[in-house]
Amino acid sequence: MSKSTRATKALEQAGVAFSVHSYDYDPDAEKIGLQAAAALGEAPARVLKTLMALVDGEPAGFASLEGAETIDMLYVDPGFARRGVGAALVDALVRLAAARGAKTLTSGVSDTARPLFERQGFQAQRRNLVQLDDEWLANTTMTKRLAPPGGADEPARH
Repeated sequence: MSKSTRATKALEQAGVAFSVHSYDYDPDAEKIGLQAAAALGEAPARVLKTLMALVDGEPAGFASLEGAETIDMLYVDPGFARRGVGAALVDALVRLAAARGAKTLTSGVSDTARPLFERQGFQAQRRNLVQLDDEWLANTTMTKRLAPPGGADEPARH
């Protein structure tokens, strides 16, 4: 079985460090995510869910939610920037987090992505310095209060 997926290929192309953990997949499991967590010996909240955005069949970006309350990664291929890909991915993660029962959603947001998160209703909480090898990078912890699915704060759909 191949360990390479569209998500892992996009991560490799973007130069993002990651690891793949194998387990015996049970397609008949009632809740596949819980089965994966148990097989890997991880708490369900640590299992990541990666979403891929495709534009005309081409990978345009990806995002992942760690547990229910943290956006772990968001990446949009520069060739697809400013075309709504990032907004669609963040919106999908907001909905996924709410469906998982999260009351807030948090992310360490780069300066480049901050305006996107602000447009999505996230508010800055604090500035951070993160060391990556020999470099120090700045980001901002941002949070968004979530309404329960179908709650009064959710916008009406037409």
